[in-house]
Amino acid sequence: MQGRRAGSRDRREEGSHQGHRAVARAEKVTAAPAGRHWRIGTWNLAGASTPAHKDVLDDMACDVLLLTEVRTDLTLDGYERHTTSALMGPTKYWSAIYSREPLELLPDPHPASAAARIGGVTMCASVMPWTLAAELWPWGPASHGERMRHTTDALASVLGSGPVVWGGDLNQPLTGNIAGFARAAQAVLIEELDRHGLQVPTRDLPGKNGQAAIDHIAAPRDWRVLDAGRIPVASLSDHDAYWVATVRKGFSGGFG
Repeated sequence: MQGRRAGSRDRREEGSHQGHRAVARAEKVTAAPAGRHWRIGTWNLAGASTPAHKDVLDDMACDVLLLTEVRTDLTLDGYERHTTSALMGPTKYWSAIYSREPLELLPDPHPASAAARIGGVTMCASVMPWTLAAELWPWGPASHGERMRHTTDALASVLGSGPVVWGGDLNQPLTGNIAGFARAAQAVLIEELDRHGLQVPTRDLPGKNGQAAIDHIAAPRDWRVLDAGRIPVASLSDHDAYWVATVRKGFSGGFG
């Protein structure tokens, strides 16, 4: 793997990203287990691509980045990029995948999601409908729970193509206080994650306003989670950044 290995540095909780990282640790592993190591990150960039944004992405030291609200001109040294065909706005894509390995491009399963295959693993970056999203393209039905179901139905062919890693702005806490969000939408997401055999290492990490994260990374249940973390970046986006370090068991080669 290029860059820094999970567990080497990011071990403390800080107030903001100012040349350091902030992390909530999932599990400490003292020796690297056998298998393919993946460090995967996600962040809603709010359509910006300043040098400070690039510094955060560089400090995350990820093999794969599942990014959302991505400015059209955002390039990262050492990464290939695949974006949604559809634009979210005049200068930003809904979602994009950045990888240090070659990408095998897949059709967008939904206008707000990008998909690609990397080393035999399907990666999907998504923006999911938020509570106040209108019943307009690309979201579908009027009810928020139905909009979430409509979107997960569109993603089913990708999420069921395992092994798959799904990440991005899911716009929903999966645990704890969900004031301002929707129980029906949460139930849809949890059902889909369970149906496709995915674990969510970011589930219990903190987000904004004292609630749990709404940006997530989900990986196959049989992958070992080494660590997971949050990077508070209040001055750069209304979303914090998140990363997970995992091992795909029984598979040698690739990063690491």
